[in-house]
Amino acid sequence: MNVEIIAFMLGISLVLGFFGLLGFLWGLKNEQFDDENKMMEGVLFDTPEDLNKIANQHQKHDFLQELDSQITQSQNKKES
Repeated sequence: MNVEIIAFMLGISLVLGFFGLLGFLWGLKNEQFDDENKMMEGVLFDTPEDLNKIANQHQKHDFLQELDSQITQSQNKKES
């Protein structure tokens, strides 16, 4: 590789790293990372009805996937 190309890549890397550092420091200054209780508050507001609804949706999804695979297998057997 040419020395000028390496120097150019190094300069671009340093500039991008500097902008990344500035963005991170801006986030710290504006308290973007101070949401410590977000996950815990989410758990507190989940009701048993919401959790049951999600569980039923997952069961229906699994059932439909299994049904689809059975239909595909039967179609493949008919074609053979």
